Amino acid sequence: MTLPCITAARHFDTQAHLPFWIDAEQVGWIRSTDVSLLARWPDVFEIDSGEQRGITLAPVFNTVDLRSAALGSVIGALAAEGRIPGWRNETYAIRNAFDAPPLAYIERAASRFFGTMTYAVHLNGVVEYADGAPRMAAPQLWIARRSDTKATDPGMLDNVVAGGIGWGFGIETTIIKECWEEAGIPEEIAARATAGRTAHVLQSLPEGTQAEQIFIYDLALPADFAPRNQDGEVGEHRLARIDEVARWIEEGAMTVDASLATLDCLLRRRWIDEDACPGIETLFAPPVLA
Repeated sequence: MTLPCITAARHFDTQAHLPFWIDAEQVGWIRSTDVSLLARWPDVFEIDSGEQRGITLAPVFNTVDLRSAALGSVIGALAAEGRIPGWRNETYAIRNAFDAPPLAYIERAASRFFGTMTYAVHLNGVVEYADGAPRMAAPQLWIARRSDTKATDPGMLDNVVAGGIGWGFGIETTIIKECWEEAGIPEEIAARATAGRTAHVLQSLPEGTQAEQIFIYDLALPADFAPRNQDGEVGEHRLARIDEVARWIEEGAMTVDASLATLDCLLRRRWIDEDACPGIETLFAPPVLA
């Protein structure tokens, strides 16, 4: 059986979307049903619904600042109409690689409307011997439940720390920031996080397209440490056995992103077999679209 997170991570139909271009570079995907919304700004977008299907930001916007301003005015209007929900007041860069120079800056909430590439960190909080004497108790993971007021996936289970990487932040600085905000993990512990693999998600969602690279990390937490949320974005934390976590993933109780990050941890540590999650290896490489 294919796990729901693996199916969802590549649930995307190119025929239901138009590619979004800036400066001759495809930077996103826009749903066909949203094209009419952008047609109201013919000075901003060039729309081709014929053989060359696509939406291009007008070439007159030929600097980062001009592109950002043009997109910002459109995004503000669409948000006011409820077309772009979950305003975050966070800046994301439009760029197809994490270390690439930005083509423009947009409000985080708009990234899925335009289907632009985003980047996130997910951290597995590992307690190897939580229940008893060293090397006798089974390993466990700290799992978070997202606040019911979160803009995305409210109330679902998540990694102990997870967050998008805003413009101006690196991976390590984001880990340290999110560790404290989401779990009260001090910097001296957060700095010990070790890198896993990178998962690549391309999925259709109610708010648009999630095209995201997820940088996965593990962090060994002391047996006497208990996470304490600082920013109100986490409803609770649970210390769970591996079999419990595996069941939540199978049931779809955990977010897609967190499920993939957790499975990566379990596979690397050989706590589960690859037979338990067929198809996951394809998600550690960028999607190949027909």
